[in-house]
Amino acid sequence: MNIPNILTLARIAFIPLLVVFFYLPHSWSMPVAAGLFALASVTDWLDGYLARRWDQSTPFGAFLDPVADKLMVAVALALLIERYDTLWLTLPALVIIGREIVISALREWMAEMGKRGSVAVSWLGKVKTTLQMVALLLLLAFTPGTALAYLGVVTLHVAAIMTLWSMAMYLRAAWPHLSSSM
Repeated sequence: MNIPNILTLARIAFIPLLVVFFYLPHSWSMPVAAGLFALASVTDWLDGYLARRWDQSTPFGAFLDPVADKLMVAVALALLIERYDTLWLTLPALVIIGREIVISALREWMAEMGKRGSVAVSWLGKVKTTLQMVALLLLLAFTPGTALAYLGVVTLHVAAIMTLWSMAMYLRAAWPHLSSSM
């Protein structure tokens, strides 16, 4: 067990705390939930940075890091779908969750074929992730109907568009392998 893996596990441990604070009926609970999400987002960046910097990449960390990211984002999106109860938030949230399922399955399948490098994380995926995290932080931190919450919805839409774009890029890169197996 090393520090990058501990940070990844901490991100998973934040998920039930996020849910608890999200539902607490106090004026301070949503800012705390947003703070937990922000802290988890920072650990997402930090664990990868430290693993590379300290040469502490492990198979466990390589497996768990994307799982932790997807769980945190999916749970936050599910909570926000309930909170906002509108098509304008639900649609991009479902696009983002659906894309994560498709790309995870694609990466697993490509890894079985020994072609995992064909669907490695791109710069577009990193930008998309950053936009998602900013959008989710705004949506968690601010009351629906406020200007910053509206900015969060707009940012989530941009992230969803980038999500579809990056999915298309991944599918295009994998298409020769996918089509040869039909």
